[in-house]
Amino acid sequence: MSITWTPIQKQRLQELNASEVLQEMCFESHQERDRAYQEQEHLLVIRGKQKLRELLETNRRPSLSVLEQQLVEALTQEGFVQVVTPTIISKTALAKMSVSDDHPLFSQVFWLDSKRCLRPMLAPNLYTLWRDLLRLWEKPIRIFEIGTCYRKESKGSLHLNEFTMLNLTELGLPLDQRHQRLKELADLVMNTVGIDDYQLESESSVVYGDTLDVVKGIELGSSAMGPHVLDDQWGIFDPWVGIGFGLERLLMIKEGSQNVQSMGRSLTYLNGVRLNI
Repeated sequence: MSITWTPIQKQRLQELNASEVLQEMCFESHQERDRAYQEQEHLLVIRGKQKLRELLETNRRPSLSVLEQQLVEALTQEGFVQVVTPTIISKTALAKMSVSDDHPLFSQVFWLDSKRCLRPMLAPNLYTLWRDLLRLWEKPIRIFEIGTCYRKESKGSLHLNEFTMLNLTELGLPLDQRHQRLKELADLVMNTVGIDDYQLESESSVVYGDTLDVVKGIELGSSAMGPHVLDDQWGIFDPWVGIGFGLERLLMIKEGSQNVQSMGRSLTYLNGVRLNI
């Protein structure tokens, strides 16, 4: 008979960011399993304390903040302008993204009242800026935002209710250069993060239709391009490309973590380390 971790043991190992291989170990007896658990938990606690010590004495900034700074520097050096827009958006703006009452994403939105919500995506505000910047700047217009988004996501190792998005967009490029430009932008972000061997895969989005996703084991980013059916709602008629990345997922893959909760904003984790150690 093959004996696996108890549910409580496995939960604890996941909290401590044990590797997938370790979480799937099997044993010949309960005694062997329990000895192994004590040894592995001890080693994982030592590793966590060492990482917290490095944060205190050397790094002094969590990895999420460091990654955001690295991305800002890389993108501004490539001619992109950073923008900062409101976290609270209107129901009207969300409807212009096709997210109306009967849309699958509607029930995942955190509503503040009947007319306002916490943004589940960055795109509505970027569309709004595009419309005004087209009058003020020459094309192509390259802007990006890094900010918090909110969705009532299902619980699991890959989802967060509060997560950090990077959206980078380029408006007004030649129509025949869109696919190549998306590949260049994906490469720019992934090289900055330090993740290689990723794939670009075609997928279908509930908002954008057919998209090109950035994947390494899990979806790390999703791209779209226009002209798109949503564009008329915003008065946008030029070709464009855009890619959105979840920063916590990028960190999860970069650091070999098994738990996206440990990468995000938390009172339970600090810089990827469970604090009840």
